[in-house]
Amino acid sequence: MRWIAALMLGAASPAMASDYVVIQLHADVKASADTTWAKIGDFCAIEKWAGLKCTLASGTGGVGSVRSLNNGAAEEPMVAQASHSYTYCQTVGGSKDYQYHGTLAVEPAGRNASRIDYTLLYDQALVPAEKRDTMHTGLATRFQTFVDKMKAMAEAK
Repeated sequence: MRWIAALMLGAASPAMASDYVVIQLHADVKASADTTWAKIGDFCAIEKWAGLKCTLASGTGGVGSVRSLNNGAAEEPMVAQASHSYTYCQTVGGSKDYQYHGTLAVEPAGRNASRIDYTLLYDQALVPAEKRDTMHTGLATRFQTFVDKMKAMAEAK
């Protein structure tokens, strides 16, 4: 009988629909995609462009590797990789409960030119309503600063 009550209680609970937010950030770079990626694309290069201490908690920097940021304050496994991109999620840290993912990519944009694309995705249905605007603005501002720093690094001689 208990299982019937539990089943009925579960059926009565409304399902929360996902509400994914996508933040797309860009910078045009006066350097080839290969040059740009060589300067910013290492999984722990986040140390240079974001100022976050980075170590590999596991792996060698490819798919399945986990980077540990600021002595374990955040952990981010790499879940996909291509020649000039990678995607990660966060399993430990301030955004882990929001299904946060990020993709850093560099695309060719002509001879000796490229474009840095940084895409963030998270489920705002999991973010308390009073924090949604602040979270979105904070992420967009913070990560555009990172993209601008990557641009400067790529264009430096």
